[in-house]
Amino acid sequence: MPFAPVIPLSGVGGWNFLQRTQERQEALFNKSPDIQREIEYFKENIGNITSSADLVADRRLLSVALGAFGLSDEVYKRAYVRTVIDGGTEETGSFANRLNNTQYINFAEFFSFGNEGGFEITEAGTDEIVEKFLAREFEESVGDVDDTMRQALWFKREMGELSTSDYSRTTGWLKALGSLPVRAVLESAFNLPTEFSQIDLDRQVEILVDKAKLLFGSDSIDIFSDPDKMDDVLRRFHLREQINAGPSATTPGYTALALLGGTGNGFGAAGILNILLSNASN
Repeated sequence: MPFAPVIPLSGVGGWNFLQRTQERQEALFNKSPDIQREIEYFKENIGNITSSADLVADRRLLSVALGAFGLSDEVYKRAYVRTVIDGGTEETGSFANRLNNTQYINFAEFFSFGNEGGFEITEAGTDEIVEKFLAREFEESVGDVDDTMRQALWFKREMGELSTSDYSRTTGWLKALGSLPVRAVLESAFNLPTEFSQIDLDRQVEILVDKAKLLFGSDSIDIFSDPDKMDDVLRRFHLREQINAGPSATTPGYTALALLGGTGNGFGAAGILNILLSNASN
């Protein structure tokens, strides 16, 4: 079995611990024998793939290929995967583009059987897939311990990439909304209602623009290229998730919360959030 990440706390405390120890924990995870076996198999055999049929026929290759784009759970949807990559991404109406799913679009762009020129793997391309696979497998293993930590890691990586990609304001937010983990972090950090994802997509962008301007002083995703702003949004995310889950014995200020009323005649989520924010900033 791979090395299991250690996260002794939930919320902001757990996130801070993970950030301090991530490099070491990730190195141990990457050395796990079963992870190394899959990487070696991929390197040795991906050069033999000449069609989408070849790729989906080899479950081990497909598992690494999909895992590199955060799509590990799709490994059994072979016909679906073929439809995605055979349709390519060059046509606006292609199946991949109509999915509005950043992971699948990126997957179809890399395994470009449906695009002009087709698919040809290079050594650099192989290394890229391996690097992506390792990063996302570590994130998935973190999610087995605490899924909010997985979402935060995904957001930090993907939003960090999007924020430096020179997209227009609208395109940047649409790309962010196309990634389920990124969307989840934004919805929680911005304290958006559960109905948010059901409204018109253009209206969703408008709301995110307004929220980002209010909280961070910018209406574009490029604000998250600033490490301080990235830390701020993730802190807000973890605090909101703590509120939703309710205080625990590991929550900063928990004793004070219990004395002030707990679940009986307490002062509600707003008061709890103020105490959490106060403790987190100390």
